Amino acid sequence: MDPQLVAVVAVILAAMVFDYTNGFHDAANAIATSVSTRALTPRVALLMAAVGNFVGAHLGTEVAKTVGEDLVSLPLGIPSLGVVFAGVLGAITWNLITWYFGLPSSSSHALFGGLVGATLMASFGEVQWGNIVNKVLIPMVFSPVVGLILGFLFMIAIMWAFRRGHPGKLNRGFRLAQTFSAAAMAVGHGIQDAAKTMGIVVLALYTGGYQSSATHIPQWVYWASATMLALGTYAGGWRIIRTLGRKIIDLGPAEGFAAETVASSVLYFNALVLHAPISTTHTITSAIMGVGATKRLSAVRWNVAGNIVIAWVTTFPAAALIACLIYLVVRPLF
Repeated sequence: MDPQLVAVVAVILAAMVFDYTNGFHDAANAIATSVSTRALTPRVALLMAAVGNFVGAHLGTEVAKTVGEDLVSLPLGIPSLGVVFAGVLGAITWNLITWYFGLPSSSSHALFGGLVGATLMASFGEVQWGNIVNKVLIPMVFSPVVGLILGFLFMIAIMWAFRRGHPGKLNRGFRLAQTFSAAAMAVGHGIQDAAKTMGIVVLALYTGGYQSSATHIPQWVYWASATMLALGTYAGGWRIIRTLGRKIIDLGPAEGFAAETVASSVLYFNALVLHAPISTTHTITSAIMGVGATKRLSAVRWNVAGNIVIAWVTTFPAAALIACLIYLVVRPLF
C-alpha cells in the first residue's frame, strides 16, 4: 500500500477519534443546564444535542477553513502528516485527562495547542503566530469575558421583566424555553467543534497530496465529522456534565435558559461573522458564572470556577507539550 495513503488514513482516523472524544467531553456544553433544571431527561437531552451537533457541522465551513490553513504552514509530504498526527494525539490525550478529572477544558484549544507544539518540535513547518494571536488567543480571552458579562446582564433583564410573575408558572415556561435554548447551543457546538475536525481532515488531504486546496471540504468529510461528534455526544461525558450542571452553581430554569441563550449567541457570532474558532466550553461556563452571580457573588462556587480557569489556562501549553513528546515517538513512522 502507498505509504502516503497510509499516513493520510492514520491522520484521518486520529481526527475521528478526537472528534468522538470532543463529543463526549463537550456534551455538557449543550445539555448540563437543561438536565440539572430537569427541563429535559438526560437521554432526551443527549439525543437532541447529538442531532444539533450533526446539523451545526454543516454550517461551520469558515471555521474549518481557519483551522485547515490559518494556524500552521506545513510542506506537502509524509513528514508533515506526522506533525498533524502528533498534534491530534496530543489533543486527544489532554481531553481524556481533563475528562477523567471532570474539568470542562477546551477541546478546541487542546487541538490548537497540539498542532502548534508538534509543529514547533519538527524541524520544518511554521506556526502562523499572527493568526494564532488574532483568531485563537484573543477570542480565548474575550469570549469568556463577554459570556460572563452578557450572562449577568441578560439574567438581570429576565428578573426585571418577570418580577411580578408566578414562580411556578415561570419555571414551567422557562423549562419549555430551555428546550429551544439547549437546541441552539447544540447547533452552535456543531458549528464550532465539528468544523475543527473537518479542518484537520482537509489539512491531511492537502498535505498528503490528495486534493489541491486546503479549503475545499468534500461532502464525506462533513458527514464523517458530524457523525462522530454526534456519536460522542450521545455517549455523554457525565463527569463534566455534573461539574457544569451542579458544582459551579445550582441553576433554575430561568438561569439555565439565560446561560444557554447567551452562550449560543456568542458562538454563532464568532463562527458566522468573525470566523473565529472559539471554545464552546469557555463560553457556556462563563455564561453560567455570569448568570449565577445575579443571585449573589457567593452563590457561585468560586473554588470550582478557579479550578476550571486553571484548566483553561493550561490547556494550550499542556496539549502542546504532550504533542511534542508524541511527535518524538511517532516521527520515525512518518
